[in-house]
Amino acid sequence: MKIAYFDCFSGISGDMCLGALVDAGVPLQKLREGLNTLALLSYEIRRRKVKRRGISATRIEVIVKKGEPTRGLADISTIIEDSGLPPNIKKRGLRIFRRLFQAERKVHGGKLKDLHLHELSATDCIVDIIGTLLCLEMLGIREVVSSPLNLGGGAVSSKHGLLPVPAPATSQLLKGKPVFSTGIQKELTTPTGAAIITETATSFGHFPEMTIDSTGTGAGSHGLKEQPNILRVFIGDKTIKPHNGHHKTGSNEVVTVIETNIDDMNPQVYEYLMERLFKEGALDVFLSTVIMKKSRPGILLQVLAYPASRERLINILFEETPTLGIRFHETERVCLNREIKEIDTEFGPVRFKVVDTDGHRKAVPEYEDCRRIAEKTGLSLIDVMKMLKS
Repeated sequence: MKIAYFDCFSGISGDMCLGALVDAGVPLQKLREGLNTLALLSYEIRRRKVKRRGISATRIEVIVKKGEPTRGLADISTIIEDSGLPPNIKKRGLRIFRRLFQAERKVHGGKLKDLHLHELSATDCIVDIIGTLLCLEMLGIREVVSSPLNLGGGAVSSKHGLLPVPAPATSQLLKGKPVFSTGIQKELTTPTGAAIITETATSFGHFPEMTIDSTGTGAGSHGLKEQPNILRVFIGDKTIKPHNGHHKTGSNEVVTVIETNIDDMNPQVYEYLMERLFKEGALDVFLSTVIMKKSRPGILLQVLAYPASRERLINILFEETPTLGIRFHETERVCLNREIKEIDTEFGPVRFKVVDTDGHRKAVPEYEDCRRIAEKTGLSLIDVMKMLKS
C-alpha cells in the first residue's frame, strides 16, 4: 500500500506541498493538465530549483494576473463542481474549502456565504489545494502520515492588521493536532497548509515503517537563517509484518474496519447508504442481523476501507444514519495477486478475473459479462457460468 510521510519540521503551506510532490515524481505537465479542467483564468505555474540553507528544493509558484475577482465559498464550490476533476478529488477539495471558510467564520463571525478569502489569492489557494490532491492521486497514495507541525512565531500581516502566529484560522484548523515551535519569527504553517494536511493525513507522529521509493523537497518562501524552509515528503510502500509468515501468492495491507449497530432506521435507506459508501472509497460493506440489548433486533453495519478513507466514511455514517456512535480499528488482510484479462470464448470476448494461488492459476468470469450473455442468449445465468468455467 502506497504511503506518504510529510516531514513538517519547518511548517507546511500549499506551495510547499506542490513543490515536494512534484519533486517526488509528479510530472508538472500532468499536473497542469489536471488543473486545466478548472475554469480559472490568467494564472501560470512556474517551477524552479532553489536552495534553502544549502538544501536543494523545488519551488512552485502560482503567478496570478491582476484583476482577479473576489471569490466566496459558493463561487469556489461552483468552479470545483463544474470541473472535469475525478469525483473523489472534487469531494475532498470541497471539504477542505468548507473547513477553511468555517475556520474563518469562527474567527471573524458572519455567515459562510458572506466570507471571502482576503488574505490570499483565491486562484492561488484553489491551485494549491486541488493540485496537492491531484498529485497524491497521481502517485497512488493510499495513506498520508504527518509529523507534528512547526508553527513558527511572531506576527503576520493581514487586512485586519498584524495577527499573531499561528494565525487564528490556522489555530482553528489544527485543533487536536500535534504542533510545536522552535521560536522562528515567521509564519511557517499557513491556513492553506493546515487545511490540506488535516484533511489528507490519517495520523500524526513519528516516521512510519515503510520502504522508501522516492523523496521530494518543496521550498517555502522564507529565507530563514536558523534552518531550511522546506517540506520533505517520503513516498513508499507501507511495511506490513504478517502474523503467519510470508505469503508467497498474496500481498498484505492494512485496512480499517468501521462498524456501528443500528436498530431504528428505515431498511430502504441501506441500499442508498451502501452505494454512497462505495462511491467514497469503501472496499466492502456488509450487514449482519444481531440481537441487541433488551432483546431488540438490529443491524451490525460494517465497512472495510483503506485508512485514508476512514474519516469521510465515518462522516457519511453520521450523516445518513441515526447512529450516535461508531467503532473502528485497523487490521491486516492478505489479497491474492489478481488481474482482469479479456479472453475470447464461444460467446465472444469475456472478462475473467485471473488469480494466482501458490503457482496455480484460476480464472473466474466477471459477473456482469455473464449476466449480459445470459440476457442476450436466453440461457440461465448458472449455465453461462458453468460453460465459461469449463
